[in-house]
Amino acid sequence: MSVSDPDSTDVESPPRIAIAEALRHHWFEVWYQPKVDLKRKCLIGAEALARIRHPELGVLLPGDFIPEVDEDGITELAEYMLLAALCDWRMFDEAGYNLHLAVNMPASALLKLPIPKLVSEYRPKAIRWPGITLEVAEEQVAGDLARVDDIAGRLRDGKIALAIDDFGTACSSFSNLSEVSFAEFKLAGGYVRGCATDGAKGAICRDAIELAHCLGVAVVADGFDNAVDMQAVMAMDCDFGQGPLIAPFLPKQEFLDLLRLRNAPPPITPKAIMRARPALVGRVA
Repeated sequence: MSVSDPDSTDVESPPRIAIAEALRHHWFEVWYQPKVDLKRKCLIGAEALARIRHPELGVLLPGDFIPEVDEDGITELAEYMLLAALCDWRMFDEAGYNLHLAVNMPASALLKLPIPKLVSEYRPKAIRWPGITLEVAEEQVAGDLARVDDIAGRLRDGKIALAIDDFGTACSSFSNLSEVSFAEFKLAGGYVRGCATDGAKGAICRDAIELAHCLGVAVVADGFDNAVDMQAVMAMDCDFGQGPLIAPFLPKQEFLDLLRLRNAPPPITPKAIMRARPALVGRVA
């Protein structure tokens, strides 16, 4: 599970909480950040991320409970998040929303967990279930792409897609990445933020999007927090986007409330008709 988090701050962190302890006490919550189709201008899915709601320390970010070395705990948390997202899809579906959910998956957990078996057993049985995406940090897989490609092939049969997270941070060769059937490249937020005004960042985003499309891979712009950068990546023909400009990571119930708000028809009045403008995030696809 990636320690980096767009909601993280530089303030002093509270004492770290052990993953096993949090799982034992049921402190974990799954929060969601909306994912937008930039071309159709609609909300199509969300990324799931873990939070701890500690009885004394309050809500904790991943950096406060993911130690640098504890692969067993990280694998257990990855399994928890995968199963939670599969279960949550049913809740969204029952409310009328068919969303494509994504879960962060550490490379170590990708190699250890019986993911096809888990998804086959716990996946929604609804015909319209679109599958699930596992986001793996580029730096974690850059050195073992042959093994990742083997895993990707076995996952595809279960409607499980792999995505490269924080793309651009490990400077991987596109010729090497083309050997793996990734569904998405998620541009690192550090490149997306400021891409409209920083020539170097803009060039990196533009080249990454063009090359990814040549490989038949969709691109997600992550972390944009202003309309100028969002318009810039849209002009570059980026496929999807997420970031604070759309919405931050939200507790599950708040995310569901947001979906209901986005899908609620506006009141039909003369004033509403005169003021109507195309919304960035329209109805859920």
